[in-house]
Amino acid sequence: MSASFAELLEFAASRKGGKEAFEATLFQPLPSAELEIIPDDRWLSMMAKCVFRAGFNWKVIDTKWPGFEEAFEGFDPGRWSLMSDEDLDRLLTDTRIVRHAKKLLSVGENATFLRELAVENGTAATVFATWPQEDFIGLLGLLKRRGARLGGNTAQYFLRFMGRDGFVLAGDVVTALIREGVVDKAPASMRDMAKVQQAFNAWANESGRPLAHISRTLACTVG
Repeated sequence: MSASFAELLEFAASRKGGKEAFEATLFQPLPSAELEIIPDDRWLSMMAKCVFRAGFNWKVIDTKWPGFEEAFEGFDPGRWSLMSDEDLDRLLTDTRIVRHAKKLLSVGENATFLRELAVENGTAATVFATWPQEDFIGLLGLLKRRGARLGGNTAQYFLRFMGRDGFVLAGDVVTALIREGVVDKAPASMRDMAKVQQAFNAWANESGRPLAHISRTLACTVG
């Protein structure tokens, strides 16, 4: 039987300087209305940043990011959905960026993905902003299935850094979920992800908290 959110919060806060101090560290997701007006080029930019960060030193990517913005001319999805061989050749010689061919190609693929979402829904932002919280794993599945290099934690970090509510299954969160009996190993299958979603939904219903608060609270009960 997993602990209640109130119990988890009390334990996490006791380890982080008290409830007031702990609450001050919690990520505050943006309201759907604010997410919906973020231009699609910013979603593509963050997708690319998270793809390039994966398996790499984040500080290096962050330092180089102004160069990425210049090299990709602001990450307009319409422009990069038409990415050409000449574009790739140019990018592979551009010292302002990290020259990783497969990750560079993923920008074009994700631009196409965003354009498709825009055709289907008006803007890609609408999809990310209005997807139901209680089916966050469905949104992650969409990103993995139709996007490029957007599986696992890459998609979770992408959504978090854009301000979208959700959980991030970092190591401490997974450890806590195993301890609480939600899963018995790092969730990889759809079955295990469904168990994770069910547990987060139960804690959200109990507390009225966003998924991001629950995720952070779990992490802070470990270590």
